[in-house]
Amino acid sequence: MDKVDGLVIGAGVVGLAVARALIQAAPESSREWMVLEAADAIGTGTSSRNSEVIHAGIYYPQGSLKAQLCVQGRDMLYAYSLERCIAHQRCGKLIVATHPDQVPTLHAIMAKAQANGVTDLRLLNAAEAQTMEPALACVAAVHSPSTGIVDSHGLMLSLQGDFENAGGLVALNSPVAGAVCTPEGIVVRMVDGTELMAQTVVNAAGLTAPWLAAKFEGLAPGHVPQAFFAKGNYFTLSGKSPFSRLIYPVPQAAGLGVHLTLDLGGQAKFGPDVQWVDSPDDLVVSAEHEQAFYQEVRKYWPALADGALQAGYAGIRPKISGPHDAAADFCIQGPQVHGIPGLVNLFGIESPGLTSSLAIGTAVVHTLGG
Repeated sequence: MDKVDGLVIGAGVVGLAVARALIQAAPESSREWMVLEAADAIGTGTSSRNSEVIHAGIYYPQGSLKAQLCVQGRDMLYAYSLERCIAHQRCGKLIVATHPDQVPTLHAIMAKAQANGVTDLRLLNAAEAQTMEPALACVAAVHSPSTGIVDSHGLMLSLQGDFENAGGLVALNSPVAGAVCTPEGIVVRMVDGTELMAQTVVNAAGLTAPWLAAKFEGLAPGHVPQAFFAKGNYFTLSGKSPFSRLIYPVPQAAGLGVHLTLDLGGQAKFGPDVQWVDSPDDLVVSAEHEQAFYQEVRKYWPALADGALQAGYAGIRPKISGPHDAAADFCIQGPQVHGIPGLVNLFGIESPGLTSSLAIGTAVVHTLGG
């Protein structure tokens, strides 16, 4: 049986960031590390089906991992992107109230952000918001100047490069079937029958992380949460965007509303909405939601023309809380919880997982005693 120092399962942005952090923290003599990816390329799952937004850290409960790691990760991500020349833009965003009843929510958002260490928000009246974005219809807004966008694939390529430059290997087309936790180490079984033993294994499989954890012999079932899948549909705008910043309505249950985001070329897209589904493979844009998008977007952009939206793509949020539950925090489950040396399971790493990815890497190193 081949032996390596460590394995990370999943080559999305979080898996690659974790692998990079772990191999860089390892001594030179312990740098036989691998990332095992089931697909034929890195970042083909949730990492390729999101808004590519660098979140400021506004919405999350004070003291939560989402709040802490988003704020920490945001700063790390901007610094890393500058250092590595990864395309990004600190474009800012407006969170908009389109009805007077929503204004108290804006005040609550500002208070929550302040508690999380986000101190650069500013409350705008309608005239101030429309001076910044003339096409916008609102009664008030919050301006977040530290929100931005990033080339997520460029980021992942850079993380992969760092990992490989430190001696690591990314193995594509390498699906994992399960593992056995033994006193000598964790034996990871591949679908093709190959077995690898490692002292450290990180389950960063995203949507399938709970399913995979259930296949780890020796891990008590009580430590494996139920997976829930919240699909988000995106529609793209044909024609030029009238906005230069991201536009978000006040948050809704399970998501942040049908918001407008921009890519680095200035192209606008709308979404994601929230559609609970039974399978992580349900990635077809739900065309029946199109009229709902027009209705929601016109609340803050009344000039949206009929026929201007085109079906874009869909992504799945890897949730560990259901439609009737309070939103779960990130779960970085290490040996202190389940008692298995060297094993870390990452569950429920949904938004702001991209923003938090570098900070999650640091947190995993700490979880393992590094």
